[in-house]
Amino acid sequence: MANVEQAQPKKGPSLVIQLAMLLAVTGAAIGMGWVSGGYLKQGDAPPPVPAAPENSGTAEKPAADGKTVPGPTVVQMAPITTNLASPSEIWLRLEASLLYDAPQPPEMTEQIQQDLLAFVRTLKMHQIEGASGYQHLKADLEERAALRSGGHVKQVLVRTMLLE
Repeated sequence: MANVEQAQPKKGPSLVIQLAMLLAVTGAAIGMGWVSGGYLKQGDAPPPVPAAPENSGTAEKPAADGKTVPGPTVVQMAPITTNLASPSEIWLRLEASLLYDAPQPPEMTEQIQQDLLAFVRTLKMHQIEGASGYQHLKADLEERAALRSGGHVKQVLVRTMLLE
């Protein structure tokens, strides 16, 4: 019993020291957040480009002689609805747009749409599963569109892709 009475409970740091340490750590966290936010904001986005006239998918750039030169054009394709190669009971609906480097005739968009339809019909479900499958599909669509257009298509913008 003498040992129990002699044992003194250990005292930790006082409440004042604990609060001071809490304030110091909080201040350090706020300071580091402010510094890292300033560092990340350093590479601000360039100023926005003036919008093109409404219902126009083109952006015109002024040339050196004062004339306007047509810029990139976004053209929406007709939706592609078809079944997959395997399993054939799965249907796919793909709505996409094409980003051209300059305005192109509508016939080119129709040819690209038919080519992409033929390609999508050959897909199997395991090829488009997951994020990497989607990335591969998008890369394949962009490659086929660029080949069909002679390099005028810069990007295929997938608006919606539904599987049922």
